[in-house]
Formats: sequence, C-alpha cells, structure tokens
Amino acid sequence: MRYTAETMLIRSRDTGETGVFAEVQAERAGWEFLNMQARRLNRGDRWAHATGEHEYVHVILGGRCTIRTSQGDFDNIGRRPDVFRGMPYALYLSRRTDFEIEALTDGFEVATCWVPTDEDHPVRLVTPWDSAVELRGGGNASRQINSIIPPGFDCHRIVAVEVYTPGGNWSSYPPHKHDVHRVDQRGSLLEADLEEIYFYKFDRPGGYAYQRVYNDDRSIDGLMLAQQHDVVLVPEGYHPVVSAHGYTTYYLNFLAGSAQSLANSDDPDYAWVKGTWTFIDPRLPVVDLGMEPRR
Repeated sequence: MRYTAETMLIRSRDTGETGVFAEVQAERAGWEFLNMQARRLNRGDRWAHATGEHEYVHVILGGRCTIRTSQGDFDNIGRRPDVFRGMPYALYLSRRTDFEIEALTDGFEVATCWVPTDEDHPVRLVTPWDSAVELRGGGNASRQINSIIPPGFDCHRIVAVEVYTPGGNWSSYPPHKHDVHRVDQRGSLLEADLEEIYFYKFDRPGGYAYQRVYNDDRSIDGLMLAQQHDVVLVPEGYHPVVSAHGYTTYYLNFLAGSAQSLANSDDPDYAWVKGTWTFIDPRLPVVDLGMEPRR
C-alpha cells in the first residue's frame, strides 16, 4: 500500500447518531495487526460480539455501561462524562470470549481495538487507579500520558495510552519512530516495529491538530489535519503532533507489532530539543484522580 496524507487520514463518519463513527480495518490499512472502532450507544442499547482469534480492549470514552462476558461480568463501569472530565476505564478480553456491552447512559462511547493472537491471557478491568499519569516533555512540548494497557501488561501485543496536549503545544515530540525491531548485544530491546493508531477528540467545537508522518527516505511524508473523531494511521516513520491554540487535543493511541513495548528512536535531527526543556506546562495535568469519587 502507498501511504500518503489521503490514505493515512481516516475521516470520522460521525452524524451524532448511535453506532460506529470511526473505524480502522487492518486489511484496508495495509498492515497486519491493528483494528479499531469507536461506537456510540444510548441507554439500554446493546452490542454483542465475540473476540474470536483476537485479543480485545474496550476503552470507555464517556458514560457508563455493563459488560457481560463468558469470562465474567463487569457491572456499572465507567464514570467520566467524556475524556476531558475524568480518568479512563477499560476492559481487556482474551481470544475466544463472548461479550455484550449494555449502555447505562445516553451518549455512551467506547473505543475498541483488536489484534490477532495465538495466546490466552486473563480478562482484566483497568480502572482510573490502575492508569499511571506521566507529564512528559517540557515548555510548549509538554503533554500528559495516561497508561491504559502499558508495556508489561498481561496480554500479547496491544498497547494503549491516551494523550492530552494543551493548545499550542507539541506532542509525540521530538519526532520518534518505532518501525524496526532492534536489540543490543545483550538482547535488550532498543526499538520495536509497531503499527499505531491516533484517534482524536477536542475539548470544544472547532478544535483541530496537525500531524506529520514521515520516514527517513521520505517515501512517506504526509501532513494531516485531524478534527473531531478522525483517525491517523502511523504505519512507519516519525509522527509529531501540534495542537491548535485555544483547544486541548486528546488522542487515544493503540499500538501493536513485534513486541508489547513502546521502545522507539528519536529523529536525530530534532533530538537536541530535549536539552532545552526546563519546565512542564502548568496547564497539566488536564485530568487526574482528583476528578474521581472516593473509593
């Protein structure tokens, strides 16, 4: 597949109604692992499916639900009204698991990722208290990362994080890549070969971000304007993001590939900027556990 700005940007098909409003299919994306859907349900609506020969993660974007599975039931999970007003809940499901999601609130939204696997891992509910918060970067390259399915999670391939970038700031910066599986002489992983999805939301209407995806030989070099519920594909190469002034950018990253890892390499032309960072943007964190009710 030839990757261009047109093929790496998947526009939202959101009409405000229920159902799937963003989607990535691995075959159409031209890669091996990552599939994704963002879905909206109203109170009482149900979506039933089976994982088959895939591992799944459901990340609750907003609202509450009950998820019944052949590995156990999870009642009344989720709390945040939207991604800008709370921390994430998610449910990991192994292969060969039946599930049904029932929305308990109107406008319930969930993002689901699935990748092929030949392994079995235990079902696990991820709560806000399981999600580590990291403030990364510095100055106007400051951003917040919430780990949902981090490296080391008991699964096969999936990694999932959500990122908050205040208006005017850069993230995924300096530009980095993870498209070659490299280890050092001791066998320690230096870089993993990963496919990646960016699923975008903004804190108010009209928000947008720019994302560039480029590789060393520039056989890929696309600049995408991402708006509400758009998806950007990162098949390889570096992939920095900048958030429009006045708008907080949220993106949910799903990754999968040669290792359950985030090992990456910076673009050597821009790695020097790390030495200029002296402070974290005081607008961070955007969300934290102080927004959650006491346990």
